[in-house]
Amino acid sequence: MIALTIIISITYFSLIFFLIIGFYRIKEFKSEESKEDSSFSIVIPFRNEAENLPDLLTSISQINYPKTKFEFILVNDDSDDDSVEIIEKFKTCHAGRRVKNQKSKIYIINNHQKSNSPKKDAIDIAIKKAKYDWIVTTDADCIIPSNWLKILNDFIESQEPKMIVMPVSYEIHDGLFNGFQNLELLSLQGATIGGFGLKMPFLCNGANLCYKKNCFMELDGFSGNDNIASGDDVFMLEKMVRKYPTKVKYLKSKEVIVKTNTEKHFSDMVNQRIRWATKTTSYKNNFGKLVGFSVLSMNILILTLLLLTIFNFISWPLLAAAFFLKVLVDFLLLVPAARFFEQQYSLRNFLFASFLYPFYNTFIGILSLTKTYEWKGRKFSK
Repeated sequence: MIALTIIISITYFSLIFFLIIGFYRIKEFKSEESKEDSSFSIVIPFRNEAENLPDLLTSISQINYPKTKFEFILVNDDSDDDSVEIIEKFKTCHAGRRVKNQKSKIYIINNHQKSNSPKKDAIDIAIKKAKYDWIVTTDADCIIPSNWLKILNDFIESQEPKMIVMPVSYEIHDGLFNGFQNLELLSLQGATIGGFGLKMPFLCNGANLCYKKNCFMELDGFSGNDNIASGDDVFMLEKMVRKYPTKVKYLKSKEVIVKTNTEKHFSDMVNQRIRWATKTTSYKNNFGKLVGFSVLSMNILILTLLLLTIFNFISWPLLAAAFFLKVLVDFLLLVPAARFFEQQYSLRNFLFASFLYPFYNTFIGILSLTKTYEWKGRKFSK
C-alpha cells in the first residue's frame, strides 16, 4: 500500500505541478488597437432560460463593437416557458433604440434534434445559417463582457488562430455550496490554461469559445461524437488540435471573462457534473485522459487510506502525507487562478472543499459510469 500511495501521489503532484508551470507560461494578452476587420456569429442554444435571459440580453445590448460586424443566433431547443417571448420583447424594445446608429442583429431559430445531443444539433443548425467568418459560442445563462468582441478581434489580428479558448467564471454568491462550486471551476480553468501553457491543450468551455466557420465545416462539425450528449466544446477542441496544432490558442484576458451562475440545488450540480464526466471516457487526448485518471485515482486513494486508517490497517501518517501533498499542490494551482479571475476571497473555502472533494469526486466518478442523468428536463443515458 505504501508503494501504491507513493506512485499515485507523485504522479498527481507532478501533473498538477506541470500545469502550474504551464499556467504561468500563458501571459495575459495586452490588446493593441487594430482595425475591426473580424466578423462574428454568436451562437446561443437555449431551453427554458426565462430566468437567465434578461441578464444575457442586457449584456448583449452593451457590446462595444460595430453592430454591422456581428449577429446573435439564439436557437430555441423546444422551450416551454417564456424564453422566446422574452427575446422577442427585447428585440422590439431594442429596435427602438440606436447604439452607434446601428441595430444589433438578433435572430431566433428552432432546433431540430437529429442526434443524441440536442445542444450539438442546435449549434450545427446555427452555424449553417451563420453569415460571418467566426463562430462564437456561449450559453443562455451567461453574462458577456462589453469588450468581448473587440479583444477577440485584436487577438485574431495579432495571433492568426483557427480556434480560441477563453476564460469562464461564476458569479460569486455567499455560502459554502456556492464557494465549493466556484473553487471547482477555478481549478478547471487553472488546468485549462496550464494545458495550453504546456502546449498540450485538453480542456475548454463552450460558454466562451471561438473558431472559424470554415474549419468547423472542414472537420465535418460534430460528426463522430454526436452520440454523446455533452462535449460540444472538448471534442471540437480535440479535432482542431489534431488538424491545426499550432493554431489553437488561449486568450488570457480579464476583459473576455464570461460569467455564469452556480447551480442552486445539489441535485442539479450532481447532474451537471455527471454530464461533464460521461464524456471523459470518449476523450482521444491522452494527456487529458492521464490528468483525469490521476485526479480520480488520487481522490480514491485518500478515501481508501482513510478507511484503512479507521480500521487500523495502516497508521495515520501515510494518510496525512498523501493528503498534505494533494492539498499543497491544489492550493498552488488555485492561487494564480484565483488571482487572474480576481477571486482570491474564494480561497477562504479551500480547506472545507479539500476535505469534501475526495468524497465528491469519487461519488461523481462512480455515478458517471452507472447512472443516467437529467438535464433541462431531459434524461440522458451514458
